[in-house]
Amino acid sequence: MNLLMGKSAPSFKAKAVINGKIGHDFSLSNFLGQYIVFFFYPLDFTFVCPTELHAFQQELGSFEKRNAQVVGCSVDSVNSHYAWLHTPKSKGGIEGVTYPLVSDLTKSISREYQVLKEDEGIAYRGLFILDKAGIIRHQLINDLPLGRSVEEALRILDALIYYENNGEVCPANWKLGSKSLKPTQEGLENYFAVK
Repeated sequence: MNLLMGKSAPSFKAKAVINGKIGHDFSLSNFLGQYIVFFFYPLDFTFVCPTELHAFQQELGSFEKRNAQVVGCSVDSVNSHYAWLHTPKSKGGIEGVTYPLVSDLTKSISREYQVLKEDEGIAYRGLFILDKAGIIRHQLINDLPLGRSVEEALRILDALIYYENNGEVCPANWKLGSKSLKPTQEGLENYFAVK
């Protein structure tokens, strides 16, 4: 397994459900110039997965305010995605989710992003944040039973944007509005002196 950090995100063209419609030739490159939050989940019609997809939908406006596109992906077919999107939340469905859901039926995307659990043929809960040039700036992979934090994804996105805009780095537990520091010995000393 090679770390993808700092590299161009692996490119692909795939089928996806976008705004409730099945589309072909979906590509992350369509969103160059925006940040991209690209996440993998194991399977449609499961248990932790719908909680995550709804959590991303609930904060979709927060991502959009940051010029970020959210995209989900699993090894299911677009027909499965479509059916799940038309299943009410009260029945375990993801009705109301509007961001793109990519179909990785061949498992090639999961494999390229190094999140494929080969023995089961499904993806781990991988999360990748890409900058506006399509470079992976954050990656996090959870085991199957561990749902991810959408709040943490927003925090990391804020940290990336802050760093790009200000050139200062973001220390542990940094949140928007918190103190950052210059990436120098003096900056570190000042950070601890004032904290």
